[in-house]
Amino acid sequence: MRVDLHLHSRYSHDSRTSLDALIERAGECGLNRIALTDHNTVEGALELARLAPELAIVGEEAKTLEGEVIGLFITRRVPPFLRPEEAMDLVHEMGGITYVPHPFDRNRSHFRAERIVELADRIDIIEVHNPWCEPAANAAAARLAAELDKVTATGSDAHAVNELGRTWMEIESYSSPQDFLDKLRHARHVVTASSGIGRRA
Repeated sequence: MRVDLHLHSRYSHDSRTSLDALIERAGECGLNRIALTDHNTVEGALELARLAPELAIVGEEAKTLEGEVIGLFITRRVPPFLRPEEAMDLVHEMGGITYVPHPFDRNRSHFRAERIVELADRIDIIEVHNPWCEPAANAAAARLAAELDKVTATGSDAHAVNELGRTWMEIESYSSPQDFLDKLRHARHVVTASSGIGRRA
């Protein structure tokens, strides 16, 4: 199945995309699952799960006191401006998965490499391709993920509906969040020629 693990809707301050538009676009692109990861809120993702339960993975991109942390398969909001350890522990308490997006993007909230090493036991997934990142930042994330033997992911970080479907993961069917994580380790990263959409401010 095709899965996008990082995208936004109008529930984020920097997106105007409606949930209906996401559902329609996912169908057009052949995406089987999308993780709605709006900034500091889970409200849109919960509503998407109500509207399209077979499509939605409930997520949130929470700003911590350092970098940003995505929680996947969560059931409630992760408050912003927690210590990274607190945010990640909250995700795991909900039975969810922690995902560190664009870890070295200097244009957005990011972690120092040594902090990712310190947090490694709490991190499930490291994003190694984000179309908004500089190639060097993506490459650095991939190297660190390999050194830490972490599951990796590509996310579209779509903020507009036409950005959805430019990158995705191809993964076998899964039965639980932990099974999803296990399958993701062997998933195929798909990055299309149109995914180099530059840098988000």
